[in-house]
Amino acid sequence: MPLSPDARAHDHVFLGEGHGQNERRTWLVIAVCSAMMVVEIVGGYLFGSIALVADGLHMSTHAGAMLLTALAYRYASRHARDPRFSFGTGKLGDLAGFTSAIVLATVALLIGYESVTRLFAPEPIRFAEAIPIAVLGLGVNAVSAWLLGGGHHHGHDHGHGHDHHDHHDHDHDHDHAHHDHVHHRDNNMRAALVHVLADAAVSVVVIAGLILARAFGWLWMDPVAGLVGSVVIATWSWGLMRDTGAILLDMTPDVALAERVRREVEAQGDRVADLHLWRLGPGHLGAIVSIVATGACDARFYRERLGQLPSVSHLTVELLHAD
Repeated sequence: MPLSPDARAHDHVFLGEGHGQNERRTWLVIAVCSAMMVVEIVGGYLFGSIALVADGLHMSTHAGAMLLTALAYRYASRHARDPRFSFGTGKLGDLAGFTSAIVLATVALLIGYESVTRLFAPEPIRFAEAIPIAVLGLGVNAVSAWLLGGGHHHGHDHGHGHDHHDHHDHDHDHDHAHHDHVHHRDNNMRAALVHVLADAAVSVVVIAGLILARAFGWLWMDPVAGLVGSVVIATWSWGLMRDTGAILLDMTPDVALAERVRREVEAQGDRVADLHLWRLGPGHLGAIVSIVATGACDARFYRERLGQLPSVSHLTVELLHAD
């Protein structure tokens, strides 16, 4: 069967809908964190505050994490049509997210270690400096989270028709809506948000601990707050690592959608011999379906029918004729 022009040549650009906008917002957050870092370090040296210098250096880790996110966006867009990438660069954001998750896990371990050390060997706290710096850090994190969250698109509606699947009940539709949300999740932006929100959560806990320690002399509240913060960061880090790791290993992203493919094929009297479903990028799934044909349907029929399934952006159909 001769191939149509669309079948002979098509691109493999599987970037998320808000890719360009998310990159711009990330660079803006980098500018905010870098400016705050310079102000804190310079101010700390001028006014002799080592705590301010330390927080400025800590702010540099924010800028570094955001830089990883921004560079991943930039590289993915510049090489989106590079033929060396068989299925495009849509998963580069997941790789960056996985890397950020490892960094966050390391940060959680360091905070936990330092907190345990101070719990058994308390150090004097300069509350007059520590509390304002923690509040300042919380403010910067809140601004950063607002900037990043404003460009976080999910894009549920892609214009695919569902009228030919009347046999699905509401539970299946609701389940697929959940998975469709996951398909469109930008884990690169999610990693940046988790980094900022984790630090904001730690700032809130630390501020509370410092206030209680100052009011009642409970110096142990500061390291306890640090331990709580390390647990929060570790939990978010694990969730990010688990989700991005599954994508990088091409785990089936939507079992319900895979079963739906099988039902579509079996409804025509044919049988699925092999099926591979994986994520190519935010909002894009790839599928390879090997069908043992016992009916009269050809490969073009299945390409058109299965190609209408939500989020399936790259479909390969292999038709095997039964003996």
